[in-house]
Amino acid sequence: MAQVTAAPAVSRATANESTAQAIVSHHAQLSAGLNQRVEALVHYVDSQFLLKAETARQDLLSYLRREILPHAQAEEAALYPPAAALSEGRLLVEGMLDEHRSLTALVTELADAGSLVRAAATARALTALFAVHLTKENDLLLPLLVATPDVSLTRLLAGMHEVLGGEEHAHGAPGEGATGAADAAGTAAGEGCGCGGCGCGGDQPADGAAVPVLSVDARLDVRDVPHNQRHALVLSTVEGLSPGEAVVLVASHAPGPVLAEVEERFGRQIRMEWLQSGPTVWQVRLERLAAA
Repeated sequence: MAQVTAAPAVSRATANESTAQAIVSHHAQLSAGLNQRVEALVHYVDSQFLLKAETARQDLLSYLRREILPHAQAEEAALYPPAAALSEGRLLVEGMLDEHRSLTALVTELADAGSLVRAAATARALTALFAVHLTKENDLLLPLLVATPDVSLTRLLAGMHEVLGGEEHAHGAPGEGATGAADAAGTAAGEGCGCGGCGCGGDQPADGAAVPVLSVDARLDVRDVPHNQRHALVLSTVEGLSPGEAVVLVASHAPGPVLAEVEERFGRQIRMEWLQSGPTVWQVRLERLAAA
């Protein structure tokens, strides 16, 4: 009888390589999702479609809080400690932790920005920082861990949806075999993730510029807009409202003259509601009741 020889087990190094590639693939998906949303925000701000710009900002913030920040936190818990324990990785990890703190600060700045122009500028800065950060992880951190004999990436990342980017990885990650690592790489590359929450695009609209409808009113902050442009901007924004939509006009003084223009042009199509009357900020809600 011929002797049957068992197939050799996949080495830890090979499993680490496959898992590292899964992480790199997920990084690419996160970056694509972020860039898509930032470009939508910048486009709408440049075009002065302020309601859509505010919607794009809220969609970007949701993506950052749902995908980017949890991913960063998961990496801090799983990948950074073993790298920091290595003499050649300690300073790298310290720098990357600083970048995580900067990313978190930029997310807060994006949420608190008083104007959409500032929000767009902050979003651009966030994108640039994230790109540099991912390059360090892909080209420095992951190769360091892969080359370390006593580190098993698959065990470190067992069940960590936030790092690998899919529910399926939780089932394949614990094993050192080819199936678990290959499943991780395949799912992170977008082959059957379907979870809609891992940055893979499952929850993204087909049109890169399309974004969800806001559940809150958009803000039209004209305090930083040149005086000779304010009236035209307010009137064009109100003109673009659909029935049921509203915008909150924010000004540094009582906007009586422009509200008179709105009333003269749109009449009963627009309902005005004063939200704040000084002493330093005035806010008026303008709701479109009917089409022209």
